Amino acid sequence: QVQLVESGGGSVQTGESLRLSCVASVYDGKPYCMGWFRQAPGKEREGVASIRNDSPTSFSESAESVKGRFTISRDVAKNTLYLQMNSLKPEDTAMYYCAATYGGSCSFFRVPEFPFRGQGTQVTVSS
Repeated sequence: QVQLVESGGGSVQTGESLRLSCVASVYDGKPYCMGWFRQAPGKEREGVASIRNDSPTSFSESAESVKGRFTISRDVAKNTLYLQMNSLKPEDTAMYYCAATYGGSCSFFRVPEFPFRGQGTQVTVSS
């Protein structure tokens, strides 16, 4: 079991940056995969990025729409997951959620299906 709490969202202009954080309170072993997904009003949930916790090289992957702009990372000692978002665009506006799983696929597009998720943090990008 894991509890996830996101922070770091906000309102920014096009081209600016934000860093989202997700603190994981782990009660029964660390999840092997964590990630971020987002949901904009009226749209389906979209996997953004994922990262494996069982890999010494922090194997990760991300959606094409954010490659080169967003970077997922983790601080094992702090049990914290990050999403560095640069060059933000209005189409990045959404509620962003941190999610985790103890098994199954760690592909970024599966992140919305992970069984554990936080309450979300809003990101709004204006032009």
